[in-house]
Amino acid sequence: MSQQTVTIQTMEKTTTAKTSKSQASSVDNNRLPHLLAAIDMGSNSFRLEIAEITKGRYKRIDYLKETVRLGAGLDSHGLLTEEATQNGLICLARFAQRLKGFAPSQVRAVATQTLREARNRDAFLQRANHVLGHPIEVISGREEARLIYQGVSRLQPSELPRLVIDIGGRSTEMILGHGRSTERTESFGVGSVSLSIQQFPDGRYTPEYFRAAQIAAGAELEEALTLFGRSHWKEALGSSGTVGAVSQILSANGITDGSITPEGLRWCIEQCINAGSSAQLNLAGLKPERKAVLGGGLSILYTLCQHFDIEALRPAKGALRQGVIFDLEERQEAARNHRLPDPRDTSVRELQQRFRVDLPQAERIRQKALHLWVGLQEPQASPDGEHARELGWASALHEIGMMVSHHDHHRHSAYLLGHVDAAGFSQSQLRRLAALVLGQRGELIKLAEHLRDKALMSQVMCLRLAIILHHARIDRPTRVATLQRVRGKTRLVLSRQWADQHPRTLHLLDEETRRWAHQGDRPLDITFI
Repeated sequence: MSQQTVTIQTMEKTTTAKTSKSQASSVDNNRLPHLLAAIDMGSNSFRLEIAEITKGRYKRIDYLKETVRLGAGLDSHGLLTEEATQNGLICLARFAQRLKGFAPSQVRAVATQTLREARNRDAFLQRANHVLGHPIEVISGREEARLIYQGVSRLQPSELPRLVIDIGGRSTEMILGHGRSTERTESFGVGSVSLSIQQFPDGRYTPEYFRAAQIAAGAELEEALTLFGRSHWKEALGSSGTVGAVSQILSANGITDGSITPEGLRWCIEQCINAGSSAQLNLAGLKPERKAVLGGGLSILYTLCQHFDIEALRPAKGALRQGVIFDLEERQEAARNHRLPDPRDTSVRELQQRFRVDLPQAERIRQKALHLWVGLQEPQASPDGEHARELGWASALHEIGMMVSHHDHHRHSAYLLGHVDAAGFSQSQLRRLAALVLGQRGELIKLAEHLRDKALMSQVMCLRLAIILHHARIDRPTRVATLQRVRGKTRLVLSRQWADQHPRTLHLLDEETRRWAHQGDRPLDITFI
């Protein structure tokens, strides 16, 4: 898709979720089956963007936003309060109404820093998934940065080396990129909400508070000085809420044309100090919901401009939500046209190289596991659906822990997959892959918490059986083993001739049936043909 042809058009006016009329006059989703939707569950605001991409043209259909301040709802123990949880669930319920009629493949919901930090995020996600009706993915900071850059680079193409900055509620993402490609992505644990809470008690503004906030922001960002220094980029862009809010203030008051400059930021800080508190601050262009977090946002911006020699930070057109939509489009294109890579396939290959995976063995396991998987599915099920793809990725990476130690390599593999940054994958999906590779061998009791997840346990069964069938690390004929679901039972169907010739493999398979009978979520029987 040509960078020069990408444009953004607005079909409906931007609204807030509380007052949106789009629920009453929503677009007929069946008439526009190519609609894509992204939900950005940020620390300050939740956003829903609905768009259509046709021949390189990005057309916004609808945009809903609600200030939730989920990040302000983390208590001193790192737990989301019930009040913050309810605010988030109410907003997601509104989004769910707008998304009625959307197929799962048309929607992707991502959550950022607050849910990366929250110790009770799984409990929140369980409730939130139910309310929204679509799975919510918690993405890593680097994945968030990659998606932000994807949104910016597609909607605001340029061949100049660029620095893109996104200041969220509890984190700040920095990206170096050129064209469509990222060269460096990082996420830092400081944002407008968290810094405002920590450094501006009761919303009071004083010169001392601003100095302390800038020092705190600088301490978090100092390690980026060399990585993102002025010599690495030619233009600087700012994405999302904080940059947009400050840009509007500067433009509305005639200070700049909307560009964020050190002089403009000093003027904003002076206005805050003169007002004395966020409650007393009244500036043209400042929205009421931004008052409480403006002090932290200004402090981060001023620190960035000073530390990284940014003379002018221009607001960018794209943001995380558009990047999610473009990424979703790429996934759909990859599914329709197998010659096009899914970004996650590229990450899997990179991980295989990094951890020196035995590639022939990984491919044997992948092919056998997917062959077994087909036998467990309904006839109308897609052979390359998301669960099948997860099984393929887990098979490709099940031995990355060998790089650490041959002993208990499945545990090392699980740890690595649960903690690695891999472009295209959410933290939620990486944790699922980690559970899969953890279950590749040994007792099943370690998967006790997953027994109710029938799809995951089916994936585990296919992976384990594939590994047993290829334990000698040699090729096997495809048809020597198949899985079948017959009247609620799972059967492994083996060639009698082949089984007689491989008694050691049959011994391992007999042991496997006993494990499933006593520890699994279903019995596994062996029959012969």
